[in-house]
Amino acid sequence: KGSTDEGGVKVPSYIQWKGHIPAAKQIGQIAGAIDLLPTLASLAGIDYQPPRPLDGKDLSPLLFGTAEGWQDRMLMSHWNGATSVRSQQYRLDNQGRLYHMGLDPGQDGDIAAEFAVLADSMSRVKQQWLQSIRALSATDDTRPLPVGHPEYPITHLPARDAIGHGGIERSNQYPNCSYLTRWNQLDAYISWEVEVLSEGNFEAELYYSCAAENTGATVALEWGEESLPKTISEAHDPPLEGMEHDRYPRMESYIKDFKPLSMGRIHLRKGTGSLRLRVLEMTGGGVIDFRLLVLKRVP
Repeated sequence: KGSTDEGGVKVPSYIQWKGHIPAAKQIGQIAGAIDLLPTLASLAGIDYQPPRPLDGKDLSPLLFGTAEGWQDRMLMSHWNGATSVRSQQYRLDNQGRLYHMGLDPGQDGDIAAEFAVLADSMSRVKQQWLQSIRALSATDDTRPLPVGHPEYPITHLPARDAIGHGGIERSNQYPNCSYLTRWNQLDAYISWEVEVLSEGNFEAELYYSCAAENTGATVALEWGEESLPKTISEAHDPPLEGMEHDRYPRMESYIKDFKPLSMGRIHLRKGTGSLRLRVLEMTGGGVIDFRLLVLKRVP
């Protein structure tokens, strides 16, 4: 995890199907998460016809021992702009270094110069793959967050996906499990770029923490001309948790308990725009720490 090298992406996989797959069977061929869909569809007898060709392969022949003639393949690992290529025996890392994984699982000895033809071949496969996914990707990946899908009555908008303005900061550089804090200016606000898929009325629930001296602050949820104000009348200021279980201080955010608060109902028209949570009135030196906004469609 956190790299595209062997130690970051290779894990064992265990599959059990009593009465079908022999116990203690070991399979040496490489596979990836992309193989799960075609494999499970095949095992379930589902004739799945995807709108686009799948990169994954049906692993049933490997599971049932009928894989004679199974062809070697190359699997791509792509994360945070880095890409590596894995064949049955070799890995070409993001810098173009080549390793024999059976003899050098720690990737200690680059053999790209010794096996230049193989390194060049895997590099070309990598470039072709990158070009193919770029062709399928939007040039401007600023998709709004969907809100109010007609088939799903509840939408969660966590701090992870929010943008803080006016000095509001994330509790940690890693968005997952973070919350928004340092909301201490009247012109500061939180926003999400959303697309309301179906117009309607929504019950809004805010998960917050608030120091006692900041109670009385009024925040408002705004969508276009719609505004839903709510005064924070109850303090809730729990301590951070998690460090008592750590052997070493973690880089990720510690967390605390957040209190749910019903804000009331707001009407959301269909369309794309900025959903905002801003402060109308401050009574102390700050407002709240924010964790989550839940929108639930109501009649």
